[in-house]
Parts: sequence; structure tokens; C-alpha cells
Amino acid sequence: MAELQDTEGIVISARNYRENDRLVKIFTERYGKRMFFIKGTRKANSKLKAAVLPFTTATYIADIKDEGLCFIRDAKDLVHLNHLHTDIFLNAYATYILSLADAALEDGRPDPTLFHKIKQLLFEIDEGTDPEILVNIFEVQVLPYFGVAPEWRGCRICGNTTGPFDYSGSYGGLLCREHWGLDQHRYHASQRAIYFLRLFSVVSMDKLGTINVKDETKREIRTVLDMIYDESVGIKLKSKRFIDQMHTWGNMLTEKRTDPPETD
Repeated sequence: MAELQDTEGIVISARNYRENDRLVKIFTERYGKRMFFIKGTRKANSKLKAAVLPFTTATYIADIKDEGLCFIRDAKDLVHLNHLHTDIFLNAYATYILSLADAALEDGRPDPTLFHKIKQLLFEIDEGTDPEILVNIFEVQVLPYFGVAPEWRGCRICGNTTGPFDYSGSYGGLLCREHWGLDQHRYHASQRAIYFLRLFSVVSMDKLGTINVKDETKREIRTVLDMIYDESVGIKLKSKRFIDQMHTWGNMLTEKRTDPPETD
């Protein structure tokens, strides 16, 4: 049985279906992630065409089914995050956040907390907050959805909460100096990087404020998180590979700008 309901939602993805229709995956606040069939939305005069663009947030009036496709009847209070559409880099980070959320949460499972966190992240990116840091925060905080819970509060062995710390993949968390010898392959990040990882695990998006992180520290944070996702989560998202490629492009451009001028 279908039930007509209002629910706030965020468009995750859309794909063409038949000649004029689309299948759209929307993360709804009340019903979790659902796949919606939208008839005629590829026509130029479709009233729902703007409501199913990627990254759109809106209140959707929809037939919600427990099984199979749901149907959108109307939408109101549309918000389009324009910078996410026009900036390829911001688009990439936003796409990765949505892809990661899609992988972390099973379809049909309501999670209003995660919904609002993702909504805040997308708005922050669109408003100019550093997207790398926002992605890092989300990567840390979404780990429990994959059954992964690194110990960020203190040493995994003794519980010591004062550093210095290294990160141990084998022990799944931080090791204080007294226990570094337990893992010869631990990652020796700067204490600045460790500080931010610990902060990211507990920071609320409502109290984010301004976080400034140097490029070198960002690289260390990226190394730790890639280690965790490769070893413990094991997902390979196309959107993440694209971000990695963007960093490669950026490094190449930086090297080119710093090369000394050629002489005859």
C-alpha cells in the first residue's frame, strides 16, 4: 500500500528511465533512502524537473511504499546549491559525501541525524567552507555505520588521553608513546594531524566554526583515513578516486608553477 506523505529530502542521484522518465534516489528525513519513479520529468515542461537535480533539497509529496518504487507527486521549498553545480571541485566533494552516505546506510532505514548532518555539510561546502576538511569530518563520523570504531579518545592499550600518539591500524586506534613498540608499522603522524582527527570524531556540525588546516597536515590526515578505509571498510567509490585524481592534478600544477624558468 502506498501512503501520500510530506518529507524533506536530498537528491542523491538520478538516471534516465525509458523515454521521458527518471529514477531518482532521494535521502528522505522520515523514510531513509528511497528510489522514486518520476514520470515525464525529462520533458521540458515538467514541473518536477528542477526538483530532481542532484544536491537539491526540498519537501517532497510522495507515495511511500515499503517495497518497490515510490512515486513523487509534487515538491515545494526547493533549494539549489548552485556552487555545487558550477564548480567541478566542489561537485566532486559533495558527490563523494552522498556516495559514502549511500554506501553506509541501507535503503529504507530512517536516520534523521545522518540526514541533517549531510544537509549541513552540503550547505557548508556551497557557502565556501573548506571541502577537504568537511569530507574528513564526515569520513571519521560515518565509520561506525561500517562497523568500524577507531579509538580516538586516547591510547587503545592503557587509555592515556595525553599525547604524543601514533595511529595503529593493527590495534584500531591511537597508541601512546609507552606502547609504540607494540606496532612497528604504526603511522607516525604529526601531533597536529592527530589532534584534528580526534577533534573531527566529536565535533558537531552546529558548532563547526572556522577550522584552518595546513596542506601538510591535510596530507597526513588523508593518509590515516585512507589507511582506515582501505584496511577496515574496504569500499572503492568512483567519487573518491576522482578526488584523488584532482589532488594529483593540483600537485602537477603546483610543481609546474614552482619550476625555474627555462634559459637559452
